[in-house]
Amino acid sequence: MPFDRRIYCLQPKKLSAETIAVTFAKTSRSPKAFDEIAAELDEEKSSQFSEKWIVGYGHSSVAEHAILHIALENVSRLAIEAIEGNRLASYTEKSTRYQEWNREAYFVPRELAGTQFERPYLSTLNGLFDAYESLIPRVKEVLAAKTPRLPDEKEKAWSERLRTSAIDACRFLLPAASLANVGVTINARTLEYAIRKMLSSNLEEVRQIGLQMKQVATQEVPTLVKYATPMDYYPRMEQQFREMTREIASSETPDWCQLVGYDLDGEDKILASLAYRFGGGSYQEHLLNVRKMSPADKKKVVDELFSGIGTFDTPPRELEYAAFAFDIIMDQGAYFEFKRHRMMSQTPQALTTRLGFAVPRVITEAGCEDLYTEAMQQAAKTYDLLATESPHAASYIVPNGFNRRVLCQLNLRELFHFARIRCNPNAHFSIRRVGRAMIEKISPVFPLFSGKLCVDCNETSDIIGQKYFISLARH
Repeated sequence: MPFDRRIYCLQPKKLSAETIAVTFAKTSRSPKAFDEIAAELDEEKSSQFSEKWIVGYGHSSVAEHAILHIALENVSRLAIEAIEGNRLASYTEKSTRYQEWNREAYFVPRELAGTQFERPYLSTLNGLFDAYESLIPRVKEVLAAKTPRLPDEKEKAWSERLRTSAIDACRFLLPAASLANVGVTINARTLEYAIRKMLSSNLEEVRQIGLQMKQVATQEVPTLVKYATPMDYYPRMEQQFREMTREIASSETPDWCQLVGYDLDGEDKILASLAYRFGGGSYQEHLLNVRKMSPADKKKVVDELFSGIGTFDTPPRELEYAAFAFDIIMDQGAYFEFKRHRMMSQTPQALTTRLGFAVPRVITEAGCEDLYTEAMQQAAKTYDLLATESPHAASYIVPNGFNRRVLCQLNLRELFHFARIRCNPNAHFSIRRVGRAMIEKISPVFPLFSGKLCVDCNETSDIIGQKYFISLARH
């Protein structure tokens, strides 16, 4: 009989996510076609298979074939950090750049509700939203005076561009308590781990979201996430390291973006791994050969490597053999974009007000610096007050403009992707400044590859800081 190639989709409209996962799993033992296997299954048989092989025998990879699309609405931006804390998933959330936020749409955590801290919490939130609503039209007016219309740009399009730019500046006032929507596409294996982490959270809101996600997911995959339980290990780990670091306080550093680690021979490793892919012999032989090359010869190879790369082309995977680690202080608004780059390893410290806040220049030009500063300083005072009751819930009051320290590690290929998106002129100036600084830090130690990361080398992190900010760490 002929063995004709067949490529087709198993339709999620006809089959449940768990049935699709079981169908793919059974192909390892069955010679039948996928659609034949699926036709023999129903919800009960799929559940029995999952219970035995995935839960009972630990074949968890099978659960990766069950894909769920979960819509979460009216969750705080602080909770979104926990929701999006998993690498193997896709997220799309409400933007602070393109939407004006409703002043009544904020979260009151149960840790504070009904206590003496609720009143100052609500008062501070109202003050932040008062300033936010007041600043947007005034900033837009300033921008209109210095932003000419583009050729053939219609009045409506120009006005919308101004509005977006104004919102970009005023988003620094939005607190972490602001409610947002986020769409999540995730496989059942990752979802189970995500739910376990959420159920182990210090925040009541996040634990409740974890429970709701488990209930919703169980309707689609009745077996694959039903055993998701809290992890006692997480609270113990936090307590252990809090005690160990008790004497080390939050502090600013002169260098807000520090390169704290990198591969000393990373460029040689990349070239050797590329030679290894297309040649013969061992990796060590190729590495020794690369080390014998002159700097000029290495530069020629790298220049040729990138000479034909297009705007939408991805550099070769061998760039992953060189890695960097950074310790960065960035504002919370920038971090909210930074965290989306989940292929890098990230360790953020808690969101507090202790590292000061940024003051966008256009807010000063609009004559609103005092209003802005007063709202931000009040948020800092309220944070200190709330932290005496609940250090974790106190983070809800912190606006986007306050700084946060983040440790991250990424390879050169991921940095290439990050720079292409976040150093683009359309990127927000806060995250653009972070991307530029990262490139500047690796330039002396990776001279061959760093110049390939960005087309426009005229804009520096210092230029961005001076152009868009009056202050980067005001208290």
